[in-house]
Amino acid sequence: MTSTWDIRPAIASEREAGASWLMLVVLLAGQFMALLDVTIVNVAMPTIGRSLHASGAELQLVVAGYTVSYAMLLITGARLGDLAGRRRMFLTGVGVFTLASLACGLAPGIGVLIAARFVQGAGAAAMMPQIMSVIQVRFSGAARARALSAYTAVLSSGFVAGQVIGGVLVSANLFGTSWRPVFLVNVPIGLAVLALVPRVVPADSPAGARRLDLAGLAVAVPAVFLIVLPLMLGHQENWPAWVLACIALGCLLAAVFLFTERTVASRGGDPLLSLSVFRSPGLLAGLLAVFVLMVTYGGWLFSFAIDLQGGLGDSAMRAGLTIAPAAVAFGLCGYFWRRLPAAAHYLLPPLGCLVGGLGYAALGFGLRAGGPVGPLAQACLV
Repeated sequence: MTSTWDIRPAIASEREAGASWLMLVVLLAGQFMALLDVTIVNVAMPTIGRSLHASGAELQLVVAGYTVSYAMLLITGARLGDLAGRRRMFLTGVGVFTLASLACGLAPGIGVLIAARFVQGAGAAAMMPQIMSVIQVRFSGAARARALSAYTAVLSSGFVAGQVIGGVLVSANLFGTSWRPVFLVNVPIGLAVLALVPRVVPADSPAGARRLDLAGLAVAVPAVFLIVLPLMLGHQENWPAWVLACIALGCLLAAVFLFTERTVASRGGDPLLSLSVFRSPGLLAGLLAVFVLMVTYGGWLFSFAIDLQGGLGDSAMRAGLTIAPAAVAFGLCGYFWRRLPAAAHYLLPPLGCLVGGLGYAALGFGLRAGGPVGPLAQACLV
């Protein structure tokens, strides 16, 4: 009898561990779905442009609308998770994202598609912050390190995997729907996540530790729109005066935003952007490095997929498969980098930039020469 009672805590512990990992899988499925949609449209751009008679600027808005909306609302989404409960906000985000994906897939014109992409980004902003919060609360010690490695692997591979999956779906032309499955594929995934989350993710009580910064959000949203949208439309419109005026007004609002955040902080509020963090050593240099890396990376994903099809005449599937080695490398490196000696971790960012630069250079020379796909795929691996 004593031995039976001795093993019961161990069995209960194993069940709890299994439930925690099942919860993580379901949460990461939602994360992968959101990350997929950052880039899944890239290889579909030429087909969408022909189908909906969209201009180059409108196609850029299809891509950027999602990321701009996500970036602007991410911090607010995290705080809403504290105020309303993480599970509730995750479910809300998945629901909004799924409905927006359905609207994207059924969009009759480019305007509806662009609007639905902005809504998709808002859903992702409500969903994504809750995943990291749940990992921090539900995992500890070695289990948390493994969970964060899985999170990082999905985070790093999801962007590039979108290009591969998008290429396969467009070329498959399922039921004659052309590019639409790149969005509709989210609907069954989203419904499955919505069904499973209440069963595997424990309910949590709202913490209410930090308040919303509605004043900062009200200034930040028009500032970003006034800068980003004219930059996309400017080349197409031959840089008229109104484009330059909008950018100038956006920069002015950015200064107003910084003043607003300083005021909110001085009154004891919780600003979207705490200016005091910029006093941390090395932070500005790190932010600048991340900015440059993400601008070049996002620009490469977009332009490379279009150039493979428009410049080299590849199909959407072939373009996606050319990028597949990058998805594999991202996933493996994102999961296993922690196994490298801790003393060498500080070398990884500069070495990664150096290797990435070599890969970009190889891709540039390969595209200019119009060479075979094989060397391009190898450069994507780099």
